Amino acid sequence: MTRDPIRIAPSILSADFANFGAEIRAIEAQGADWVHVDVMDNHFVPNLTFGPQLCKAIRPHIRTVMDVHLMIAPVDASLQAYADAGADIITAHYEAGPHIHRTLQAIRGLGKKAGLAINPGTPASVVAPLLDSVDLVCVMTVNPGFGGQKFIDMTDRIRAIRALIGDRPVLIEVDGGVTADTAPLVAAAGADVLVAGSAVFSGGSVDDPGVYGRNIAAIRAAAEAAR
Repeated sequence: MTRDPIRIAPSILSADFANFGAEIRAIEAQGADWVHVDVMDNHFVPNLTFGPQLCKAIRPHIRTVMDVHLMIAPVDASLQAYADAGADIITAHYEAGPHIHRTLQAIRGLGKKAGLAINPGTPASVVAPLLDSVDLVCVMTVNPGFGGQKFIDMTDRIRAIRALIGDRPVLIEVDGGVTADTAPLVAAAGADVLVAGSAVFSGGSVDDPGVYGRNIAAIRAAAEAAR
């Protein structure tokens, strides 16, 4: 099966919080394929970030794909709000509740693409019964909760999930510690979408957006060369 080019999804967790609209426009102009929004609740993970109102506010600035990663529990009661806010993809964690199949059904029922995220301590085998209910599997390569963490090598897990997916139209996203150095490892193992925060935004700004472009291009080139 021919695979589409690698997608780079900068995480706005590393952007200038006071300037989200301009930051989003800058990364898209510099080659971002998706915009990744990390939603954290200070309960499922030890940090508090964005809510549906922020997603609604930035939606008009996004011309590509709003990729909303819900690191929250419970999750089901919030799905409608993020759908209404304009998310294109809504990803929930396997570990966030007892009824993940119901959660994925609900996301698709809202007309959105459904993502399933798994933490580093969760085996690849849990995704097998759910692959016909998802559009994306997000493999965490850090323990979720904070940006800028050190990459945890999950390449064996990515390979296992790629084998389980087979010819299904399901993407593998990798989130955590992705840089130009680690991108080749996950791309060679089967990743399709790379979430990168500090590796994209470091050194740049809306006044110097070319740095974002160079960072995105470096990650993309390293990943594509390893496929």
